[in-house]
Amino acid sequence: MPEESPDPRPILVTGAAGGTGGVGRAVAGNLLALGLPVRALVHRDDERARSLRDAGAEVVVGDLTRAADVADALGGCRRVYFAMSVSSRYLEATAVAAAAAREHGRLEIVVNMSQMTVSQIDLRSTAESGQQRLHWLGEQVLNWSGLPVAHIRPTVFMENPLFAVLAAASIRERGEIRLPFGAGRTSPIAARDVAGVVTAVLLDPAAHAGSVHELTGGASRDLAALAAEFGAALGRPVAYVDVPFDEWVERDLRPLGLPEHLTGHLATMARLHRLGRYDRVTHEVEAILGRPPSTIRDFVAANPALFA
Repeated sequence: MPEESPDPRPILVTGAAGGTGGVGRAVAGNLLALGLPVRALVHRDDERARSLRDAGAEVVVGDLTRAADVADALGGCRRVYFAMSVSSRYLEATAVAAAAAREHGRLEIVVNMSQMTVSQIDLRSTAESGQQRLHWLGEQVLNWSGLPVAHIRPTVFMENPLFAVLAAASIRERGEIRLPFGAGRTSPIAARDVAGVVTAVLLDPAAHAGSVHELTGGASRDLAALAAEFGAALGRPVAYVDVPFDEWVERDLRPLGLPEHLTGHLATMARLHRLGRYDRVTHEVEAILGRPPSTIRDFVAANPALFA
């Protein structure tokens, strides 16, 4: 929905130059397209930062774990989208953001990027990854802060390395999706849909402060059905191969050379898929955006180079 009236105070978007699927970049772009002032907090002043400036954003460089950087970035802002890439320092950054926002004292909403797994975590659960636990703790910190917060909990992204790197590579090379999901079902969501929901929440803070939005794709299905969707979109057969978990970690995941914290997170996501933890469907994307969630066909059409 459009902003009710022009306001010169910027909306702060953190993680605007990175993150899975580029949600922060998409949120910044959505807001700028509506003529709203955006301040983008980035970790490095690189080509992605320059592209944000070219699009009309005010770009500031800072570290989300440094309180002074976050406090400076918040100056004069009225609403915030908070997100950070997978990191062992995620909780520290969330606590810093909460402290800086409380000192700021004039925010209409803080939109926090969380994840669906948080809804299944409690004090005694141990099956989750370190990153998933950090998201859960981060939500606790923001709730304790007393800030007007909305939590966004998407399920696995279509742009997650599980699909956009590993599955895409095996589709290109072998016409197969090689993942250790067993008969587990999943409902991946496109980053553009998550960015659309975040944008809608930022535009209407009074309606969303205190809410939790759990976001999925349009259907939950097993990997054989998902492979058939990729095949239909690509116009060639794609099969699912259920790879033994330990073999997949050593032969497929570790060779990517990712940081250990991220490697452990992705391995846990794969294991939890096999256990049925991602077998979820909600209808919040359609309720908020007024359209169905993006499909695998949409994802393939938007990313042809991944499968060429």
